[in-house]
Amino acid sequence: MLAGDLRLRGLDIITTCEPGGTPLGRRLRKAFLETEEQVVPLAELLLFAADRAQHVNLLIKPAISEGKVVISDRYADATFAYQGAGRGFPETTVNEVISLATSGLKPDLTLFFDLPVERSLARAHDHEGEHRVTNRMDLETNEFYTRVREAYLGIAKAEPDRFKVIDANRSIEEVHADVLAVVTSFLGNSSGGVLQAQGER
Repeated sequence: MLAGDLRLRGLDIITTCEPGGTPLGRRLRKAFLETEEQVVPLAELLLFAADRAQHVNLLIKPAISEGKVVISDRYADATFAYQGAGRGFPETTVNEVISLATSGLKPDLTLFFDLPVERSLARAHDHEGEHRVTNRMDLETNEFYTRVREAYLGIAKAEPDRFKVIDANRSIEEVHADVLAVVTSFLGNSSGGVLQAQGER
């Protein structure tokens, strides 16, 4: 919806996602999410880093250099929240891996679609069967997702100019109105960059 509105305003938009924004990334995503093998936390951390390095260098940076606006469904903050807070890796380790994978590229604006964990999990359950395939991340506990959510909200407090919290416990139309207002205001002061969307589920 956001990309469509921005294109109507004449902006050159690239939409992408992590993991899976490149052909290699899609193979990594499938291998990680669908494997029945136990995935050790370090392998998970490095797998997402490999996906991000490919994504940044082959898609995001070239698009930015051409003056395009990049909207990515998840980016480096997801690693900080999921592998850092969720899996318990030290912040220094996670930040070093993120820096290596991104070459220091940070989003100019990040939107976090916030829901209470119980509501998030209930919403995901409601959508099962609607072309949504359950994957290994769906098997995590409430406690895991609580740590992830708290990490995201911590980033919002630390970086309020970049990281905006959107109340997602409303209708799609209400959420989209807030998103469009935030992004339109941001783009009024910027000529391109990376927009990162994070969300519970």
